[in-house]
Amino acid sequence: MRCPFCNHEGSKVVDSRPARNGRAIRRRRECLKCGERFTTYEQLEEFQPMVVKKDGRREAFERRKVIEGILKACEKRPISINKVEAFVDDLERYIQEKGVAEIDSRVIGEKVMAQLRDWDDVAYVRFASVYKQFKDLKEFMEQLQELLARDSS
Repeated sequence: MRCPFCNHEGSKVVDSRPARNGRAIRRRRECLKCGERFTTYEQLEEFQPMVVKKDGRREAFERRKVIEGILKACEKRPISINKVEAFVDDLERYIQEKGVAEIDSRVIGEKVMAQLRDWDDVAYVRFASVYKQFKDLKEFMEQLQELLARDSS
């Protein structure tokens, strides 16, 4: 493992422990040259299915892209990164358990929207407005009215 401080390739493991609900290992390392300590994570490289986009394109599932989309929707909202990462862990597990080579982006988008609806209405509307590509204010208002009706019942 290359040291991020001095680029030396030698390091020793000082501490190891499970991380991400046992799906990864967190290792504290110490560089054998400069003595600085740094953290690495090891996780099983699992097969990720291809995501079929709305226009028919296919691309590899990327955890990072899902997290970034959720974080944009949750900007300045009271939702912790830990909550987001735990949700994406569950989403990845769901996709893995389906055991399919391809998954429709709609399935992923709907799962994200359902979670955001439970967490925060503002984050949900932000995500939905991009995901559903509202064409005008009328579509946006219909979505808001649906939320308001759900909250009042």
